[in-house]
Amino acid sequence: MKLLALAATLATATAFVSPQAGRPASDVAGGKDELVTLAEKLNPSVKFYDPLSLSDQDFWGWGNEATVGFLRQSEIKHGRIAMFAFVGYCVQSNIHFPWPQTLAGAAHPSIDLSPEAQWDAVPLGAKWQIFAVISMLELWDECGGGGEFPHYTKGRQPGKYPPFTKFRDNVHFVLDLYDPIGMNKKMTEETKEKRLRAEINNGRLAMLGIFGFLCADTIPGSVPALANIAIPYDGNCMVPFEGQFSYF
Repeated sequence: MKLLALAATLATATAFVSPQAGRPASDVAGGKDELVTLAEKLNPSVKFYDPLSLSDQDFWGWGNEATVGFLRQSEIKHGRIAMFAFVGYCVQSNIHFPWPQTLAGAAHPSIDLSPEAQWDAVPLGAKWQIFAVISMLELWDECGGGGEFPHYTKGRQPGKYPPFTKFRDNVHFVLDLYDPIGMNKKMTEETKEKRLRAEINNGRLAMLGIFGFLCADTIPGSVPALANIAIPYDGNCMVPFEGQFSYF
């Protein structure tokens, strides 16, 4: 699933809150109290819903606020991945890219294949490149951009991806993932928070959407609304290197 995998590499590239030092605390960061406030704005009907009481936990002895920060970061990141994946699924189900997929000149998989089967057809080397980029982006996020930002469990606003300032200054030029040409520098804090809330809701919907597609393709009849457009797939969506590589 070439676009689905590519989506993971870019999952932290969209709709971030602008990376500004010293930004005041808001209802999109903090502990459980802020989480309850945010939930009421995200969905006034459902409001705060935490049946497993995860927001009361203390993961790894980090404290409750760090735990909530970890959970918030995870949700935002997974929502971004899901949005890319959903759009990617729709695109690669209908559009065949005319340029070669590899330096050897191999074409992109046919749209006659399901998106899952298209991913299976991607060469092993290409998959390793994709996961290598994912790993580098994750590392940069975890280290706060080389110390530019604190960790998201230690005060950084969840979802705020660090800029590439130190990499750009010490290695070579590269654009930041968020607002690479500075178009949002004058955006108000209220607008940023409103857009982040919209992104969270869209991410939640996209997570349901992409798994709806995956279930419809792998479990016939499981999603009646997609029964007429699902393309049967007999592989395992949870095994990204199926048929090429395995640790087992």
